[in-house]
Amino acid sequence: MILVAALFAASPAPLPYPNASAVACAVNETVDSLSCRAAQAARDNRPAESASLLEQAAAGLAGVRRDQALAAAGNMWIAAGDGKKAAATLDKALAGGTLSGTQLGLAQLDRARAAEEAGDLKAARALVTKAAETVSADPFLWYFSAALAIREDNIPLARATINRALTMAPGSALVLFEAGHVSKAAGDDKEARNYWEKAVAADPAGSTGAAARDALSMLDVPLTVTNEVAKRPDGDGEGPADPQP
Repeated sequence: MILVAALFAASPAPLPYPNASAVACAVNETVDSLSCRAAQAARDNRPAESASLLEQAAAGLAGVRRDQALAAAGNMWIAAGDGKKAAATLDKALAGGTLSGTQLGLAQLDRARAAEEAGDLKAARALVTKAAETVSADPFLWYFSAALAIREDNIPLARATINRALTMAPGSALVLFEAGHVSKAAGDDKEARNYWEKAVAADPAGSTGAAARDALSMLDVPLTVTNEVAKRPDGDGEGPADPQP
């Protein structure tokens, strides 16, 4: 939900109720009601509902406010796991030509995420490069760039970009988790283990921590005397695995 917070704070804001939990939203088809309910749905982790309400609100807006609402809707479609709707909505937002600064960069980054999901790595990289012009201070940009670089089989770029993310957000479980993947792709299992263990420590009860534990479980177990015995042709050392008569 990267864009939502930024767009809710925009001036003029497309959504007049960034703290929707503190108000009771009217239930009608006005822009105010749609915006308020979209903010509440985003807060309550109902991204598809939020995206739909934002698109409805955008239909009653014009200019920069319309494009801001569409960009926020695109972000919510990504959160909902619908890359196709995200791409279409973000294309409309970017085509409006009114977004600028951080809002433009975040919309381009979200569009890059949708392109990567669709397998269009070339378009995703071009959009990341554009987004870097305005949101280079956002560690998520470099996190995503590193993940994209792994898919591009560009390990040097993956290392360079994840290191930028680590410099900006050294305690982020998400960044540490991706750093582990970069290290694994580079063939450094020891470093990967270190990053994934840090990710678990940073998010012990969360989904990223759980994913890091899963990644750790798939690393090769360090060899011990017992491991070596188990790998012998005669089984576990207590006799031939398949004794001959």
